[in-house]
Amino acid sequence: MNAFAATGRRKCAVAQVRLISPGQGTITINKRPVEEYFPVEVWRVNAIRPLELTGLRGTFDVAIKVTGGGVSGQTGAVSLGIARALCQYDEELRSKLRTEELLTRDPRMVERKKYGRKKARKRFQFSKR
Repeated sequence: MNAFAATGRRKCAVAQVRLISPGQGTITINKRPVEEYFPVEVWRVNAIRPLELTGLRGTFDVAIKVTGGGVSGQTGAVSLGIARALCQYDEELRSKLRTEELLTRDPRMVERKKYGRKKARKRFQFSKR
């Protein structure tokens, strides 16, 4: 039994991914099935995209622990973690995952709120008189 571990991050979300080989293809996120954790299909598809792309969906049991952020950030973190773990499993998958930009860490973060403003960039209404 082999296990491949990797970490994925997106916005404020952090996902710790373990691929256990051989497996039946079960995917659990925070000890819940992926269908229950990500009830919307788009979220599931984005999270599991590296497995679908490489054709290894039923090969591994995937155990994921994800914390922080919102749903969008968590799906991105899970996707990056799975892609990195797949590269540990087989280095030849790296080029296929790289062309689909699944190994790129998205650096965009929320801009902080500035003093004297309503939000990061929004200002209070200007009054001429």
